[in-house]
Amino acid sequence: MARDAVLRLKRGHDRARVHPWIFKGDVADVSPSIEPGGAVSVVDAGGRLIGRGLFNPRPALCCRLVTWADEAIDADFWRRRLAAGVGARADRVGDGVRLAWSEADGLAGLVIDRYGPVAVLQTVTLGMARRRAELAAALRAVIGDVAVFCADDPTAAALEGFEPAAGWLDTSGPASVVVKERDVSLLVRIGGGHKTGLYLDQADNRALVGGLGAGRTVLDVFAYTAGFACHLLANGASRAICLESSKDALAGAVDNLALNGVAGRAELRDVNAFDELRRLDREAARFGVVVLDPPPFARGRAALEGALRGYKEINLRAIRLLEPGGVLATFSCSHHVGDDAFAEMVRDAAADAGARLRVLTALTQSADHPVLLTVPETRYLKGLLLQRVD
Repeated sequence: MARDAVLRLKRGHDRARVHPWIFKGDVADVSPSIEPGGAVSVVDAGGRLIGRGLFNPRPALCCRLVTWADEAIDADFWRRRLAAGVGARADRVGDGVRLAWSEADGLAGLVIDRYGPVAVLQTVTLGMARRRAELAAALRAVIGDVAVFCADDPTAAALEGFEPAAGWLDTSGPASVVVKERDVSLLVRIGGGHKTGLYLDQADNRALVGGLGAGRTVLDVFAYTAGFACHLLANGASRAICLESSKDALAGAVDNLALNGVAGRAELRDVNAFDELRRLDREAARFGVVVLDPPPFARGRAALEGALRGYKEINLRAIRLLEPGGVLATFSCSHHVGDDAFAEMVRDAAADAGARLRVLTALTQSADHPVLLTVPETRYLKGLLLQRVD
């Protein structure tokens, strides 16, 4: 790293001491020698070192720190950082696991998910994109030889100014992998589906909710590839209806239900979830377990009000569909919907439904998606596990 590449913060703009993000408005000046995506030393207004990060003059979020120590950002640094992340996840059950969760692992701009013999690498910053091969080499030094698939986010790539990678980095791997979550098998199509192929952030919740379905009927709304339904049916649920509108997700659901030998007790409906919830409500249908795991309704603060209306609508219908003693697992993956706003929305929906709900537990993302207290952006998934008591 060029030690003369320096970014100096404005006086009073010292949030970078605890948060890795630096915006253009925080910057007093930056060395003209720094290349886009290059490493830079960040100092305060008095010239004292705060840390080192990767700089890109293009977006408003122009620098992301990866260390607060006086150390070089080189191949050995990436190996040490990845080894720490892998070590912190040594007790994870199953062969689908997130090994690197961006800022939460001191690897801002990088996500790595492992599916058995394959690692899916996703970069969301120019600095990380320029280091794909170096990062893959560091990962292999830590976990052994894996096939590396690159699955960059096109939206982030456009913002940062790099060409998103979508394919095998060097050597090819399998087109699909079956991973185990407890006693449930889930098929992951490498390079297909949302995120990196499977919503690993819901793995712990799938296992928890799955244990509540014995003898019950299930409604899995926004079912994606039927992960929740598979866990519930494998644990003795009598029947499951899965609502999903994505053809690719429905095809994945067919595979997963067959893999687990539960297809005969499941029904897939290619429908709009909002419309189908209203229809089921009109029919006075009742379920012992309802899962609401919608996509993010609020991708920005401007969409928050409309998102809360959408969340309330589906929660109102779901609550009305619960049988006495029935359980609702309801989620939001919208970062801009805070815990208090989410709980208030569900409370309002319950009041409108005329139902009393007992809180069994609060829910969040799986443990391999760690949260940093000083970086609230690392926590985005929140949920409630509720039981109807009237």
